[in-house]
Amino acid sequence: MLTTVLRDDVSRSGRPTPDAYRGRVRGKAAVVAGATTARAVAGTPDPVSRKTRARLPWPIVVFVVGLVIPWIIPLGPMNLSVYRIVLLATLLPCLFMWVSGRAGPIRFADIAVLLFSLWASLSLAVVHGIGPGIEAIGILNIETLGAYFLARCYIRTAEDFRNIVRLACWLVLILLPFALYEWTTGQKPLLTVLGTVFPTVEITLMEPRMGFWRVQGPFGHSIVFGLFCGSLLALAYQVLGYGRMGLSRWVWPAAIFFTAFLSMSSAPIAGMVMQLAFIGWNLALHRFSYRWKIFWGIVFLGYLIVEFGSNLTPVQFYISRFTFDPQTGWFRLLIWEFGSASVANHPLFGIGMGDWARPSWMPDSVDNFWLLIAMRHGIPGVILIFAACLVAICGVAYRKSVDEKIDAYRSGYVICMAMFMLVGCTVHIWAANYAWFLFLLGSGIWMLDAKPGEGVPIEQPGVRARRSARTPAAIERKGRRERPEAEVRG
Repeated sequence: MLTTVLRDDVSRSGRPTPDAYRGRVRGKAAVVAGATTARAVAGTPDPVSRKTRARLPWPIVVFVVGLVIPWIIPLGPMNLSVYRIVLLATLLPCLFMWVSGRAGPIRFADIAVLLFSLWASLSLAVVHGIGPGIEAIGILNIETLGAYFLARCYIRTAEDFRNIVRLACWLVLILLPFALYEWTTGQKPLLTVLGTVFPTVEITLMEPRMGFWRVQGPFGHSIVFGLFCGSLLALAYQVLGYGRMGLSRWVWPAAIFFTAFLSMSSAPIAGMVMQLAFIGWNLALHRFSYRWKIFWGIVFLGYLIVEFGSNLTPVQFYISRFTFDPQTGWFRLLIWEFGSASVANHPLFGIGMGDWARPSWMPDSVDNFWLLIAMRHGIPGVILIFAACLVAICGVAYRKSVDEKIDAYRSGYVICMAMFMLVGCTVHIWAANYAWFLFLLGSGIWMLDAKPGEGVPIEQPGVRARRSARTPAAIERKGRRERPEAEVRG
């Protein structure tokens, strides 16, 4: 205790010794230096730079907002959406930032995404020719490299990550009243009003489910709306809810869940249930270090039960069960059967954007993201994009603990990306959702470079570090280190 230290520094006459005065001065200097060092480690800037850093860069803001703007803007021979225009404008600058090292060390996931984009471009050129395939190649690179490296270069701190999650959640909240109106009436207010300025995505009319209309929102399909909104559930809980207690932590997740549910699409709803299961498991066993090993052991056991106890493969079992309509589930089984045959017949470069062999009565849509990538770009293509996702997720998941706040952010990121990988087995991820998926993938790579203290809240910089440096135990330890060894022994 502090009183013990002071008592040891008092001479027999009852007055402090000169060495004691010097020790106290050195102890105070050490405390101040410790607090200064803590602020430096935490990356705490001065008030002016804190205010500047609190703002998201304009390309990030315009890109995320552009995801929910359904305009199709003619630009020369191409029709571009708002988010594609942003990605087109920032692609080369972001690649230059990445190569120059301003986005941190080059990671395996970066190389895998780059190689996937190159291989997919090559496959399209081989199948269709460079001339006819140039537009598809351009859009592919804009949405893949542009979205990934935009996040990779501009989302570099815990504050940036929180700000982007907050922005996306607010967009979902803004969409909620329009979604409620569409859910109950079947009318499309956003597409109707915005369509008076520029052309928008096509309006899709689908049969109601459970007496309500499936919400399309500003996207091309209700699945896209549900997946975009639902992907934020774990992030809302782990990032925006960090530091909150009780029910207040569930306000944002509840709003996200309700808005995404209005899509009435089985895949997004199943994805949100998965996220809630991950969150619940983590909450129930948060003190048990082997909780995730046990979880994946249970998953593997379930895989074996389905493999040996069912006439369906685990993949077939999964894609046939997570649907509102059993007929939709059986269609997905047929898609898996004929799609796999297409991959077997064209394993190297795939079939590009061409049609695939199937019965004439089957629709042309492929409700499986990973399968469609393999069909379009061959087995090497799906291996590269799958490896990029897997390496990024595992790298963040198995990163050593940095601090409590960043660990919470890591959990949200891993749960979100795991949801995308699993839901991708039952739906195709395309258009705005594809760009959002690649953007989210790149937005978590900074966690591999995070340093201790980086998660300290900006509005209270270095508070925790200063408090810990000024505790009696800390002062006692510093004082003992400063005093000569003989004096400590005495």
